[in-house]
Amino acid sequence: MASVTHNKTKKSRPFDLSLIPLATFLFLIGACENQEISSETLLKSPLSRESGKETATSVVSQFNPDYLQRDVRDDVFYFVLPDRFDNGDPSNDEGSKAIAISSGGFDPTSTGHYHGGDLKGLTHRIDYLKDMGVTAIWLTPILRNQAVQGDSAGYHGYWPVDFTEIDPHLGSNDELKTFIDTAHAKGIKVFFDIITNHTADVIKYRECHTPGKPLFSTSTQLCEYRSVAETKAGNGYTPFIPEGNENLKTPDWLNDPKYYHNQGDSTWEGENSLYGDFVGLDDIDTDNPVVVEKMIEVFSNLIAEFKPDGFRIDTVKHVNIEFWQAFVPAIQEFAKSQGIPNFFVFGEVYSGDTDVLSYYTREGKFPSVLDFAFNFKVRDVLVNNGGTHHLKELFDNDVKYFTETASPDLLMNFVSNHDVGRLGYALQQAFPEASDEELLKRMQLAHGLMFFARGIPVIYYGDEQGFTGDGGDRGAREDMMPSLTPSYNDNNLIGTAKTTADENFDKTHPLYQTFKHYASLYHQYPALRRGEYQVLYFEKEPGLFVFSRYLENDRNKYLVILNSASSNKSYQLPASWKAFDVVLGAVATLDQAIVIDGLSLAILKGSH
Repeated sequence: MASVTHNKTKKSRPFDLSLIPLATFLFLIGACENQEISSETLLKSPLSRESGKETATSVVSQFNPDYLQRDVRDDVFYFVLPDRFDNGDPSNDEGSKAIAISSGGFDPTSTGHYHGGDLKGLTHRIDYLKDMGVTAIWLTPILRNQAVQGDSAGYHGYWPVDFTEIDPHLGSNDELKTFIDTAHAKGIKVFFDIITNHTADVIKYRECHTPGKPLFSTSTQLCEYRSVAETKAGNGYTPFIPEGNENLKTPDWLNDPKYYHNQGDSTWEGENSLYGDFVGLDDIDTDNPVVVEKMIEVFSNLIAEFKPDGFRIDTVKHVNIEFWQAFVPAIQEFAKSQGIPNFFVFGEVYSGDTDVLSYYTREGKFPSVLDFAFNFKVRDVLVNNGGTHHLKELFDNDVKYFTETASPDLLMNFVSNHDVGRLGYALQQAFPEASDEELLKRMQLAHGLMFFARGIPVIYYGDEQGFTGDGGDRGAREDMMPSLTPSYNDNNLIGTAKTTADENFDKTHPLYQTFKHYASLYHQYPALRRGEYQVLYFEKEPGLFVFSRYLENDRNKYLVILNSASSNKSYQLPASWKAFDVVLGAVATLDQAIVIDGLSLAILKGSH
């Protein structure tokens, strides 16, 4: 075990329960039971001078219900695939009735096809999200896609062909505006997932594709990557567009092969990570200054028409850094000109390496990235049963993220997503004999850290209903509406007897209730979302992880105590903590030590 200290905080150490005579310990616990005093009351009685009483402070970062003026650090995000949420309009299930390339692909029994969810369904369910404390909804890409490529469909939105209109499987431009207006009226922001790296797989190469039969790269490379040097030497590919697809994309400039790299399929290593086709998807030449200008124009037009509150940007590390240096500031500046003062941009950099992640905040002008390092470290502790020192190692690297426009508290914390899969699945695989109660506790604990450590919490749709999935990618994209997909419906959900064959918008689900409570505390206490973050204690084995959060202009300080072990643990409070209240959880006290249950989280509030 180890501890970390700060100049303003005295060293803390764990309290050894073996030093307390068993009879004494049982007497204390028995006294609570006999007098019907809760462990929270036991905690408050000897230590808190004015338990439960609040005093007004001069905190300047109170939660702002005005979505337009609200700082993104006050938001609780909900990440959702519209196609897998709720079907508000079955008439659009097959997509476009006029544009063949965006028609079809509907098969709710398949994990790789459209299931019918749409913008009307999302609009209908906004109160379900608002009641859980969600203040920002992040949608997977919603622009018009090539509906079918090979043996699967573009339900996820990552195969765009038209950057000006909504995919007809999801609805119309007007229905998107209705959804955004409805969300805004309820104080909820809307974020678009956008793509600048590629379009749908339309361009083919004469050297490796059959002209008469379109082929798509999926799990294998159809067209081996050819390097920049090979291409410049005249040994590159000869691109062509199959007959009938010459004007498939919008804006029109996207139909010209000269605006693409055309170097074959990426293996995501070395230079081909930047210049290769992402599983065959047409890799846009973002090195070209004309492309930079036109891409800024494309996404400025989307901001002007729909007034979203920010962008999540896909496949960031597969685009040259110079593009981001121009694109990100330009987009934010344009949004301000449209009356969106806090337009927020965060990037998807698929890496657990903090040097790689922070490179895009330092050099790429991104205010934030999805914190894959957070995701991986949380799994190290709660899935792989590692020591809590993994979390300390994570937060030690936060210094890398500080720039004029970025900081660690802008990082996007998540424990599940549509690529890495659901935390629930990972837990079931790691603990096949675990009870539902244990899995539920681990889910609650992981999400508690997601909410109350530095960074912005991102709930992955369905986690609040105990979804588990079948792994990453398609396996983690179940339906909230009643599902017809056999491979989803045979999963054991956490915290409920339901399956995905049922409708899963249950506000009484224990995880929904937990996230709702977390969100309430997150919004109630500014220090828990904006406060300075200081690690106080960690261990080299499953056990305690303790950190404090505080704001300089707030007389209160908060201790967040996580116990990843299955057994109870005790923690010797810093000497300055003579009086405090319990904000979250239940703990018992023994002198200056507290005892916290296994697999649980507690938050204490004291003055400093």
